[in-house]
Formats: sequence, C-alpha cells, structure tokens
Amino acid sequence: MAKKGARDIALDVLNRVEEHQSYSNLELKHVLDREELRAPDAGLVTELVYGTIQRRLTLDTALDRFIRGKKVQTWVKNLLRLSLYQIRFLDRIPDRAVVHEAVEIAKRRGHQGIASMVNGVLRNALRSPDLWDKLGSGDDAARLSIEQSHPEWLVRRWAGQYGIEETRRILESNNRPPRTSIRVNTLKSTRDELLGKLREQFSAVEPSVVSPDGLVMEGGHAAGTEWFRQGLFTVQDESSMLVAPALAADPGMRVLDACAAPGGKTTHIAALMQNRGEIIASDVHPHKRDLIAQNAKRLGITIIEPIVSDALHLGEKNLGTFDRILLDAPCTGFGVIRRKPDLKWNKTPDDVKAIAELQYKLLESVAALLAPGGLLVYSTCTIEPEENQLIVQRFVKNHPAFELDRTLADDLPASVRDKIDTTEGFVQVLPHHFESDGFFIARLKRKA
Repeated sequence: MAKKGARDIALDVLNRVEEHQSYSNLELKHVLDREELRAPDAGLVTELVYGTIQRRLTLDTALDRFIRGKKVQTWVKNLLRLSLYQIRFLDRIPDRAVVHEAVEIAKRRGHQGIASMVNGVLRNALRSPDLWDKLGSGDDAARLSIEQSHPEWLVRRWAGQYGIEETRRILESNNRPPRTSIRVNTLKSTRDELLGKLREQFSAVEPSVVSPDGLVMEGGHAAGTEWFRQGLFTVQDESSMLVAPALAADPGMRVLDACAAPGGKTTHIAALMQNRGEIIASDVHPHKRDLIAQNAKRLGITIIEPIVSDALHLGEKNLGTFDRILLDAPCTGFGVIRRKPDLKWNKTPDDVKAIAELQYKLLESVAALLAPGGLLVYSTCTIEPEENQLIVQRFVKNHPAFELDRTLADDLPASVRDKIDTTEGFVQVLPHHFESDGFFIARLKRKA
C-alpha cells in the first residue's frame, strides 16, 4: 500500500474533525503520532489543517460561486477547501501542482466524475483572478467576516466592544500562525543561559518582550530537546506568563490554583516562590492531576500537591484558607483562536452567557477560601468582556469584603504597560498586541 502524502493525511484530519465534531489539535496529534513523517511533511500537514479550518468561511464563500446548488460529499468539499487554501494562501506550491494532486486524490477516493468536478472547480477558480477581491458584501462587519473568516455574530460583537479597526487587527492576528514560546525554569537556569543553549540548535530564538522569563522561537520542536527533558524550561504562551507574577506569591506562602491543569501557571508560581511553601493544584479530571504531577517532577518542583476536585466544591475539602488564590477560569477561548481555529465555528452567543455564569459561580466559590489580606487573581484566555471585566465588576459590587487591586499594573513589565490600557485596573492582552494569546487578568484583595 502506497504511503499517504501530506495532503491525503491533512484531508483525513479535516474529514474526522467535521464528521465527529472533534478538535483539530487532538485529531492532528493523533495522526502525526501514528504516521512516520519527515519534519517538513508534518509541518505541511499542520499548516494545511489549521489554515483550511481557519479560513473556512472565506474558502466556502469562494467555492459557493462554483458549486452552488450541487450536493457535494463532505470529503470532496474538504478536498476543494484544502486545495483552494493552497492556491490562495500558500505561495510555495505551484497552482498546477495543487490541481493535479487534488484530481489524483479525487480519483483514488471517488471516481472519474468526482475527479472531473474537482478539476473543473479549481480551474474555474484559477481563471477568476478577481475571485478573492469580490467575496465580501454588505457593511464593514459583514465584509470583515468573509475577508478574515470569522463568524459574523462574533465580528459584530467585537466591533461593538472594540471598534471596527481594532476588531480588524484582532481578526488579522488570529489568522497568523502561532509562534512557539517557552518559559525558563528559573530554579534550574537563567533566561540568558537557556538562550545560549537553544541558539546552538535553533537559528531563531529571541527573548520575549512580554515576560522576563520567556523566549520566542520560530519553528523547531522545543519539547523534543534534551534541555526540555532536563526540566530547564516548559512550553507556555507569553501572555499566560503574566499570570503567575500577578499573584505576587512570596516563598513560604500557602497558594491555591483552582483550575490548574496542565500546570504551566502552577509551576511558574512555584518557581517564583523559589520552591518554598505550599501549592494545592486542583483539577476536575484525574488524568490532568497526573499531568500536573509529571510536569512538576520534570521541573524539579516539590511544593505542588495535585488534587482532583471540581472547583465549585473545593470549600467542602477542608483545605483551610490561602494567602493567594489563582482562578484561571474555563472560558470560550476566544483569545487562542490562532491555536484552536475550531473554537470560532463551534461557539455561539449562548455559550458566552453560559460560561460567564459558571465563571461567576467559580469565583464566588474559591474566593471564600481566601484569607483576609490575601490576593486572588482571576484570569482567562478570552477577550470577551462578558467573561472578564463584567464578571469581576459584578463580584466586587456584590461582595464588599473584596476590592479590585489597581496596583496590578505596577507588577507588569514596562513593555506591557506601554501597550495596554490598565487605567481600569485590569489587564486585557489582545492577540495583535504581542502576537501572543489574548488574555485577561484581574487581581482582587480581601480586606483585612
């Protein structure tokens, strides 16, 4: 049996995602673990899967000109999407090669009639040089939705919250591929020492402008290095590296991380505490507790105690009170669309409302465990105000024992303060600020 090429494998992933409503990152990991691919082929499969999903609305709008009214099987439509994505967004693959490969795949998976249809659609698209310039119509939000391939309801929502030009920048950034960022384990190394080591193997490694503990890499498999196995660093987005310092946890303190898996922020807190004190790291899933424990062991951290619990029920565990609490709340994930493009197609306004109600209940639940004078950090990886600012404002209004700690901005690196408006006492990183994840951070203080 002939070995499958990158496009065939990418098509398999796209089909599984659509047919099973599964997550592309999980399907992609499964297939890349199974297939023995050279690094360039694995990279192409990844780019084709994420890019095709990311640009789905743009591609479907273009395809509609050629297949409107025709009944097209799922795998055929995905093959056409995949091929159009290469034609429109990838410069290094000649158009004729894209068409030829698509026709060959159609022959193998279907029959000559399907192959002819695929050939005809793609050649008609190539003969329409103005195709991509005339996709969007209507007002600014409607056109942006098509051009930047985001659901129109979400574009309109963000336009109302951030303005149309800021929304355009968010959408454009969401469509750019994510960079790899890593956080040095300061218990074992310094950023400069790790930078020197990594530059021996990787050509493009630079210090992060977001976090003094971060490095940014272009390409390469950082987690496959000996330095990763030795626990000199962990893979973590730059924006999320701002969360642990916001907690201002000193050595010897007692800390709760209420939704801790996979443990990136937990281990960052431990490093900032110089591995002295106690951190209870809770997650609702047993296998994720094990993941936290594995990460802590690799990094040489001994003060983390992983437990299994729903954060809503932590008050029933007789855990006592804590000097510091981190609630990195479950959210819609609208700040990580570039990493998980499925998110934008699978969420609805009702999802935002439902998750916001859960977030508020979680905040009420864990806040009861904070000692007087203690600090609680609420964070999410979304840019949706209903899940962020409005949650915190509502909580403070209803709980007079707590106040928003407006000194949070003082603990941010100057590079971050210069780019983000912190006058309201919150930190809202948008995806285009640093080409990192969109992230929200607020710090609350329990009055003594």
